[in-house]
Amino acid sequence: MHSDTLLHAANFSTLLVCMVLKFPQIFVLMRAKSAAGVSLNSLLLELLGFVVFVTYQMYYDYPPPTYLEYPILIAQDVVLLLLILHYNNSLRQSLVYAVLFVGGWRLLTVEKWVIDLAMSLCTFISAGSKFAQLQCMWTSKDAGQVSALTWAMGTYTCLARIYTTAVTTGDMQESIKKYEEEEEDLSRWVLKSVLGKIC
Repeated sequence: MHSDTLLHAANFSTLLVCMVLKFPQIFVLMRAKSAAGVSLNSLLLELLGFVVFVTYQMYYDYPPPTYLEYPILIAQDVVLLLLILHYNNSLRQSLVYAVLFVGGWRLLTVEKWVIDLAMSLCTFISAGSKFAQLQCMWTSKDAGQVSALTWAMGTYTCLARIYTTAVTTGDMQESIKKYEEEEEDLSRWVLKSVLGKIC
C-alpha cells in the first residue's frame, strides 16, 4: 500500500514538474532577448533523446504514466528551440530541424532493431547533450541565460523517474537504467556549474 502511494506521488509530481519544467528557461530567454550561454547543440541532442525515449516506451506498450511527461517536454523544447533560433537570427533553420525530427521519428519504428539500437544509444545522446551545455558555459566562461531552476527541477524529475520506471515496469534493461542515472548525474553537474557562475 505504501509503495503504491509513493509510486502515484512520484508519477504525479514528475508530471506536474514537467508541465512547467522548461518555463523558467523560456522566461529567462524571453526577458533577456538573448540565448547567450544556452547551447543549441545541447537542446537538439536533448530533443533527439526525448523523441527516442518516448518512441521506445510507446513501441513496447509501457504504461503511459511512465512516459507521459515526454511529449510535454518535447513541446517545451520546441519552444526553446524556436527562441534560440530567433535570438540567433536563424529562425529559417526551424523547418530543416522539423523535417529531420519528424523523419527520424518515423524511421525509429521501421524495424524493432532500429528502436532498440536507438534506445541503447540514448545514454550517449543524453550525455552528449549535457556535455554540450557544459562546454558552451566553459567556453564562454558565462552561464549566460541558463536557468538554474530548470536544471534543479530536471534533476528531481530524473530521480523520480528512475524510481517509477523500476517499480512500474520491473524492466531494468541496462539502457533505460543507464539513461536515467546518467541523465540525473549530468543534470546535477550542469546545475552545479550554473550555480557556480551565479554565486
